[in-house]
Amino acid sequence: MGKKGKKEKKGRGAEKTAAKMEKKVSKRSRKEEEDLEALIAHFQTLDAKKTQVVETPCSAPSPRLNASLSAHPEKDELILFGGEYFNGQKTFLYNELYIYNIRKDAWTKVEIPNPPPRRCAHQAVVVPQGGGQLWIFGGEFASPDGEQFYHYKDLWVLHLATKTWEQVRSPGGPSGRSGHRMVAWKRQLILFGGFHESTRDYIYYNDVHAFNLDTFTWSKLSPSGTGPTPRSGCQMSVTPQGSIVIYGGYSKQRVKKDVDKGTQHSDMFLLKPEEGREGRWVWTRVNPSGAKPSPRSGFSVAVAPNQQTLLFGGVCDEEEEESLEGDFFNDLYFYDATKNRWFEGQLKGPKLEKRKRRRATKAEPEGADQQECAEASAQAPLEVVREVVTEDGTVVTIKQVLAAPGPSKQPQLDEDDSPEEAGGSSAEPRPRSNAMLAVKHGRLYLYGGMFEAGNRQVTLSDLYCLDLHKMDEWTVLVEADPETQEWLEETDSEEDSDAAEGAEGGEEDGDSSEEDGDSSEEDVEPQRPAVMPGELFPDYLPRTEQYWVRLARDGAGPEAKEKRVLKAAHAMAKAFFDDSA
Repeated sequence: MGKKGKKEKKGRGAEKTAAKMEKKVSKRSRKEEEDLEALIAHFQTLDAKKTQVVETPCSAPSPRLNASLSAHPEKDELILFGGEYFNGQKTFLYNELYIYNIRKDAWTKVEIPNPPPRRCAHQAVVVPQGGGQLWIFGGEFASPDGEQFYHYKDLWVLHLATKTWEQVRSPGGPSGRSGHRMVAWKRQLILFGGFHESTRDYIYYNDVHAFNLDTFTWSKLSPSGTGPTPRSGCQMSVTPQGSIVIYGGYSKQRVKKDVDKGTQHSDMFLLKPEEGREGRWVWTRVNPSGAKPSPRSGFSVAVAPNQQTLLFGGVCDEEEEESLEGDFFNDLYFYDATKNRWFEGQLKGPKLEKRKRRRATKAEPEGADQQECAEASAQAPLEVVREVVTEDGTVVTIKQVLAAPGPSKQPQLDEDDSPEEAGGSSAEPRPRSNAMLAVKHGRLYLYGGMFEAGNRQVTLSDLYCLDLHKMDEWTVLVEADPETQEWLEETDSEEDSDAAEGAEGGEEDGDSSEEDGDSSEEDVEPQRPAVMPGELFPDYLPRTEQYWVRLARDGAGPEAKEKRVLKAAHAMAKAFFDDSA
């Protein structure tokens, strides 16, 4: 009895310990959100210094995914806002606004005072009133290490005629989220789904909200019938009959401790307004016929001139407990709501082989003959690794995964990895997910996105165009070469790198600066990140922030608070920038 009682007491003690740990984790999670809010506030302070509209002709925007690309309702222009980029070590978020002039084939960066904070995975909808308005809701901000997230629940409108941003504050709106979908329906914005993630947990949504563009008020809809399960990243579009179609999407759920299972949905629903009952809606499950897309997530959606919904690319994940593999696509599908039927987009130009890219390296296909195996082997990514020392003295590995030639008769690697690869003279976008789509004058425009090669995430900045009336071939407007993209991967942790200072084995590349490690940062001026010609401080700081934070942390000591370190880092960066200018 004594032993049993002692065991029960020990169990209760373990429960108390677990509860204390849970409380600590919760407290740490709240602190992380506060830290992100402080970082967002800092960037907003920088943006607040802009007092006038500045339009600067520029080259194509830098690589990004999860941005928004919208067609101007009155002009021959495309509007690109926000997005994210990951270089292997750090996540970058943007709130930049770019305008692409279709007729002139020219980009302009437009800086407007008081823009929305930096974000990705938001939703943008264009409406024609008032000379054109771009409405933006939600999205997320990530910490530089990509481990913490802040989800927005703010609503903004860009008045295109006057080039002014306005935050619309209206109570009763959706909770903070990203990966949701939003469409314009009559004089309303209708929003569905999305997800919210923290360090401790996540939640997916299937709620529906409406924002009235006349009264500027939110209302939560409660449709009758059985609707979609919670999800994000689905297809959402308005049909010619006035209904709203929801297709696919992604969600995950926890199956056991620290193990999540993802689901790529392939079901379809119609959200229909009830006749004669204003504000009342009903869900209906539909089963379309035709050539349906294979299960996937991360696909991109736009509406064709004939009111058909088109779907491009995406990735089909194969999840195991300890790994994630999958295929990236570059195929095109159309959904005709009038016929309730899917069609595969077939190009009428030179025959292009249907392609997909593996997320991770796998064995050669079973049952292939020697020639096919040889071609498969030749198409495996070529990984080139070299160690370098960055500006701050950290030893990093730059890993380049080069796309190998397609068919054996294709030219050498450099030409194969250009947009004119794998299929003769006709160009086609490489397989990808999370790209941006927009349709203007019957032409589909495709920008950016990402694919993975081994452990490397390749973010794209190319721009393609396809005439949806002719459906002949893709046209390359902006080429992008992933081989030139920076990819940083530390050989070991920073602690290991610091511990190896002065070691004889630390000069593999013959660069003696590695011996001094971080201790030489303050003494050796050339190691400081240089200011590029014509670069402004709001562009210089995000590019070099990691260096200055590390430098400030070394000077402040391990006990210093992150806010103080960040403030000191930005002050040092500003002083160096001003001296250089």
